[in-house]
Amino acid sequence: MPTGSNPFDGINPDAYRAYVFWSSVLLMKLFLMLPLTAINRFRKQAFANPEDTAAFSRKAKPKFDDPDVERVRRAHRNDLENILPFFVVGFLYLLTNPAPAFAINMYRLVAVSRILHTVVYAVVPLPQPARFLAFVGALAPTVYMTLQTLLYFL
Repeated sequence: MPTGSNPFDGINPDAYRAYVFWSSVLLMKLFLMLPLTAINRFRKQAFANPEDTAAFSRKAKPKFDDPDVERVRRAHRNDLENILPFFVVGFLYLLTNPAPAFAINMYRLVAVSRILHTVVYAVVPLPQPARFLAFVGALAPTVYMTLQTLLYFL
């Protein structure tokens, strides 16, 4: 990158549009984890706060160990640990002037893999290696984009 040039000038509009679209899909996916958790809490009557349990029964006590609720919560936490870094590195990767088709497919792969990860982990739990493959399907491109960005700006 020449000294003094604006790195944003080199961003390919198609790659940028794909980044914004797939990032928005992942944001919506994160937001949908909230009702998924709530549905499981109501279904299992596994509320974490006394005021929530009191709405259903005066004798009910908070429950912190329901396996279905905790599975959804773990999936949500895993999303936060992986999707939030993707938002940053996915944008920074655009500054490296990647081949647009390749970048677009990387963004697709991350988003689809994160959605599949939730499906096989928290919605319809499947045995391993389903969750592992979905996890790596998003992690590998994110790590690749991180390394490419580091090398480009080295």
